Parts: sequence; C-alpha cells; structure tokens
Amino acid sequence: MQKAFPGKLVSLAVLGGVLAFSPGLFAQESIKPLKALLIAGGCCHDYEHQKDILKQGIEARANVTVDFIYVPDDSTHPDLPIYGHPDYAKGYDVVIHDECAADIKDTNIIQAVLQPHLDGIPGVNLHCAMHCYRFGDFTKPLPASAPNAHWYEYLGLQSSGHGPQEPIAITFTDTRHPITTGLADWTTIHEEHYNNIKVWDTAQALAHGTQVIKGKDGQAQRTNDFVVAWVNTYKGKARVFSTTIGHNNETVADARYLDLVTRGVLWACDKLDAYGKPKPGYAAK
Repeated sequence: MQKAFPGKLVSLAVLGGVLAFSPGLFAQESIKPLKALLIAGGCCHDYEHQKDILKQGIEARANVTVDFIYVPDDSTHPDLPIYGHPDYAKGYDVVIHDECAADIKDTNIIQAVLQPHLDGIPGVNLHCAMHCYRFGDFTKPLPASAPNAHWYEYLGLQSSGHGPQEPIAITFTDTRHPITTGLADWTTIHEEHYNNIKVWDTAQALAHGTQVIKGKDGQAQRTNDFVVAWVNTYKGKARVFSTTIGHNNETVADARYLDLVTRGVLWACDKLDAYGKPKPGYAAK
C-alpha cells in the first residue's frame, strides 16, 4: 500500500495539471478557424504571387483559413466570378478585397460586391481595393448619398490616385487601438502613396504615411502626408479594416505588413483582444 501511495500522488498531480491547463488547450483545439475569402486579380500588381504570400502569412499568424478567388486578368475590369452574385461570401467570416478593378462601373455589380458587407460580414481592404468600383467625378469629396460614393462609404475613405513610388515613413498615430498597439513605425521600400480626398466620419485613422517627392534634380519638392491605415464601421454593422500600403511583393511579404494585415483580419472579426493578441482559440496553431 505504501508503494502505491506515491504513485497515486503522481497520478493526482498529473490529473490536476491536465485539468488546470485543459480549458485553453481544448478551446484552441475545439474552435474552428476563421474562414477568410481573398479576392485577387486585375491591373498593375503581381496578384499571382501576392495571393499566396497573403494566405501563407495570415495563416502562419492566426487560426484563419484563407481561400481565394483569383483571375489572371491584368486589366482594370477583371472578370471576377463574384460579379453578379451577391451571395459570393456565404459561409465566410470575412472578405479580403485585394482586387484592382478601377473600371468596373456597373452599379448593379458594385451593389452585389457590397451586399455581404451590407449584411454585416466584415471586410479587409488592401491597396488597390481603394481604387475599385469608381465612376463619375471621384476627384472631389463625395456625399454619402452620391450614386458613386457607395464603395467609398464602405471603405470609410475616398482616394483618387497616387504619385511616384518612393519610400513611405509609416507612423502609427493611434497606438492604443488593438490593431496597432505595440507595433513599431517603419519605412517602406519604394511604394505607391495613395491620396486622401475624404475621410468618412465613421472612420478612425490608425496610421499616417509621409513620402518625400523629389524632382528630376533629386531635390525634395514636396512631402505628402496621408492616412495609410484605418478602421470603419459600415452601416453601423460591419467592421472594416483597410490599408493603402501593399503595391510591391517585397512589401506584402514584409513581416511588419503581414502582422498589420493579420491583426486587421482578427479585429474585423472581433477576435483581437485589447493588447493586439488573438482571442483564445484564434492564435496560430
């Protein structure tokens, strides 16, 4: 009996340890990954490789499964199969828009692209997504009631173009937001810096970027300062995160960029805690 007693103590200690640690372990194992749908294709970017960089980078950082819809169409009106199908995001927790479709002007198509977000599905928007689905005069601030303002209302920011590629110094101006807390400022390689025509009242800026534009003589001519990352609440329901950064593959593959985007995905789905960490069950496995 005396020989068996220590063994019982060990067994009870092991059992107690399992019980002490099992809730977190079980939570991580039992919670299904978030399902993200990445839309990619269109003009001016290496979406063939960037879609894979994003998928691998996000999945390595959080309990998220990224599926993508991609067309190898480098025009400004890519024939994405989501067009005309307002239920294209059925079964997904979040849609990541990374398409470049500046000349898709059909209001019925635009409405169908927006429909999941009108229904409350969160959105994440990267780089050229800010220059999609536009028509009419979008170089001046648009009221929310304008027929060509619907996409900008969803984004929370209206942009009409960019200048030459030069490094962008990114400064996190809201360092207390869950997406940005603890993230360090950095300067990109040569990148496109998108202008700000209007920032919607429903949007909250997270980071600004400054870019020095040089003349042919190499001397600085001006410095542009624009919002480069922000969040928005669309129609009072859908959480939306966006960043205008992400033209070149090297930037998209930058760990700092992937950290920011992954946090944006988690925040949009309400799976990011106040300290910028995935909520229980949503850290990478």
